[in-house]
Amino acid sequence: MTRILIADDEAELRGLLQRYLTEQGLSVRAVPDAAAAAQLLARERFDVLVLDLMMPGEDGLSLCRRLRGQGETIPILMLTARGELVDRVLGLEMGADDYLAKPFAPRELLARIQAMVRRQQQLGAHLGPAGEAAVSFGPFTLYPSQRRLERHGVEVEISTVEFQLLRALASQPNRPLGREKLLTMAHGDDHNVSDRSLDVQIMRLRRIVEADPGVPRHIQTVWGLGYVFIPEPDAR
Repeated sequence: MTRILIADDEAELRGLLQRYLTEQGLSVRAVPDAAAAAQLLARERFDVLVLDLMMPGEDGLSLCRRLRGQGETIPILMLTARGELVDRVLGLEMGADDYLAKPFAPRELLARIQAMVRRQQQLGAHLGPAGEAAVSFGPFTLYPSQRRLERHGVEVEISTVEFQLLRALASQPNRPLGREKLLTMAHGDDHNVSDRSLDVQIMRLRRIVEADPGVPRHIQTVWGLGYVFIPEPDAR
């Protein structure tokens, strides 16, 4: 059964969503703040975290950033009351996988959750079995099945979005990938990621794995097509 964790300070909304999603066959836990959500995530496994942006104490953005910094890879759907572009961009930059502006219909939230769960399932089909071999490039080693990236043997902080993109690129070394193909491999068939968002993700990923992001060696642009992952660039 799909397990959902909801963190929102609005008691009425928490109750409504918990009842509705439970009626749809999901297992749901609902908490009022970031501290309670973090405690549950440390003890139990969930498939999706629905996280309100604005909460008393630690807000959703801060919790999202902290979870990603700790290596937590759970898909995160961010809720925002204002729905402003800056909120959505900040949430995605902090490592959220999707967002939904309040007010929303519970049915739409269910559809987003189901899409995120399907996306996670599809990633295995797109990117190979759980026993994928490690990929070494420069000072880095990527462990796809363990969702880990190391630099000189030390684990590197990387968000779920960035990890999925790097994993997709590394699964097809030296093979140029069109934008839509790369988006499907990284985010699933039903993604709603734009070309511009892909460029931003690539830029953030280059900051992690490139010595000089302005002159990338491993993640190179293929003009008019997309991007290519090159484990060992030509030294010339």
